[in-house]
Amino acid sequence: MTVEELNGEQVLDKIIREQLKPLVKKVDQQAYYPEEYLQTLAENGLFTSDGHQMDEVRRRETILVERTAEACMTTAFNLWCHLASLTYLRHCDNQYLKSEILPSLESGEFFGGTGLSNPMKYYSGLEPLHLKAERREGGYIISGSLASVSNLKSGHWFGIIASLDGGGEIMAFVPCTVEGLKMKEKADYIGVNGSATYGCRFNDVFIPEEWIISNDAQSFVDVIRPTFILYQTPLGLGVTSSAIKSMKKAPKKQRNINAFLPVQADEVEAEYNDLKDQLEILVKGRYEDNRLIDLLQLRLDIDQLTLKAVHGDMLHYGGAGYLQNSHQSRRLREAYFLLNLTPTVKHLEKELST
Repeated sequence: MTVEELNGEQVLDKIIREQLKPLVKKVDQQAYYPEEYLQTLAENGLFTSDGHQMDEVRRRETILVERTAEACMTTAFNLWCHLASLTYLRHCDNQYLKSEILPSLESGEFFGGTGLSNPMKYYSGLEPLHLKAERREGGYIISGSLASVSNLKSGHWFGIIASLDGGGEIMAFVPCTVEGLKMKEKADYIGVNGSATYGCRFNDVFIPEEWIISNDAQSFVDVIRPTFILYQTPLGLGVTSSAIKSMKKAPKKQRNINAFLPVQADEVEAEYNDLKDQLEILVKGRYEDNRLIDLLQLRLDIDQLTLKAVHGDMLHYGGAGYLQNSHQSRRLREAYFLLNLTPTVKHLEKELST
């Protein structure tokens, strides 16, 4: 599918209308994992990279995330997890992963998770690395725990980074079915419980060489970090866009008293359009020298606008928005998850202060 077709929104609108919107309340209220939606995107070639320029792929996939987040940010978060895993394999030099696993991820045979929340914090000096690796013939033995990895299911794969006794770190891509991996589902959050999130315990798990993404994980993270963050930015844009539309449709009750509220749809929309223009520039790969800093600032600015938008949306609907099953309260809970998605707002503020 070309960018032009995607911009026309014909195929994607149909998929969202038929495959996602009927599931939104089930995802939010029953922790339902919307795998069939991801499957439909894959079946329509929306993850395919072979034969495409990477700026075209990035543009297509950022649009996918935003449009999905307009309907359901939980599902868009699952989508981001999968796109992050694609990013790892698209940039690695491991021919087994690129020729045998990447095509299956892009075709939807199975999906991928990130597993890099702890390592991203480690490389910013915020946490110790939680996985350790010991060299063995033909691969490594991995031990330790990851508190939360999302978009997982039997048969899915995810990225990990583990420290070596002699210094340095390796990055690997592992299947959920590998022997010695214990997974415990986590579904007690105030929102985003349909994200298929698990705590992962590695009990002397053997990782063969063919699963190794990089033997120099820190350098590899430097390569993939911009795309990792780039694909997060449309999560907030999608929620903000939906909140803007909702505020514009808010009932004109009590003599249009909403006009006196400090947050108005037109104001939020102007800020949204400015941030969307900034994202377009970064998707095209401009400002290369400072691209990571620009992305971190954009992610922070979008987070702050998203919070403003969902807060305004709640106020515009009053008591109707305060109901547990309202779209306004769902977006509010989704927004607070976004603020705590690695890199969190605290993490972003620290990175931008140095």
